[in-house]
Amino acid sequence: MDAPGRMVRPPSERDRGAPDPLQSPTQPSGAVLGPAEAWLPWSGLTLVLFLVVHLAAVSLALLDPARFERLAAGLHRQFWLPGAELLLAAALLLHPALALVRTLRNRRARGPAAGSLRSRRAGGSEAVVALAGRWAPWSGGVLLVFLVMHLLQLRLHRPAPGDELSALLGALASPIALALYGLAGLAVALHLLHGYESAHRSLGWLDPTNRDRIRRLGRGLALLLGAGFSLLPFALVLRACQPAIAP
Repeated sequence: MDAPGRMVRPPSERDRGAPDPLQSPTQPSGAVLGPAEAWLPWSGLTLVLFLVVHLAAVSLALLDPARFERLAAGLHRQFWLPGAELLLAAALLLHPALALVRTLRNRRARGPAAGSLRSRRAGGSEAVVALAGRWAPWSGGVLLVFLVMHLLQLRLHRPAPGDELSALLGALASPIALALYGLAGLAVALHLLHGYESAHRSLGWLDPTNRDRIRRLGRGLALLLGAGFSLLPFALVLRACQPAIAP
């Protein structure tokens, strides 16, 4: 109180120079992004777009198998497919490499005495998001292992037209492969819980006016893609087994 009857507002956290929870702990506002910070979010968002399209296409194998086969055969005849596959391969190779570069750079910036980072948001789903961020290297590793297996099964030896679903069911015949497909879906969900918001922050697209909308969209995508890629393989196997177990 600096005058009779007049209250003085105590200084807020922003007035005291407290860090903005929207900013990365190792990326100050206005800082110049290095190569990892510049290309990492773009490679990640490219992969998210591919996952959305891929899940929509593969879902036809369950909903309309004949249409799925027509779609696969038509796609493989497109002139632009090799270029799109090269772009996707570049994103798949760059993303983990750039993530490693950024991790090492951030550790050097914090110094050897710095502890592990913790989220400044608490409660509810925020604890799960923070855990997903700490587990990002592990979920990314699971996805890399799955990708190698998936390419060996279905892309290095591309199925003939009309045999795409049969080849997919053959790949899912192994219990180990089926479990890895389900685990990869869980890894997608965990990776997106942290990565979608992180990519928008790195690109400067996250601010107080849109942060809640971006977080809801990212978590919705994580749930949709994670559940879709985890459950779809089991649904396909169960449907394929129905004629065999029917009386």
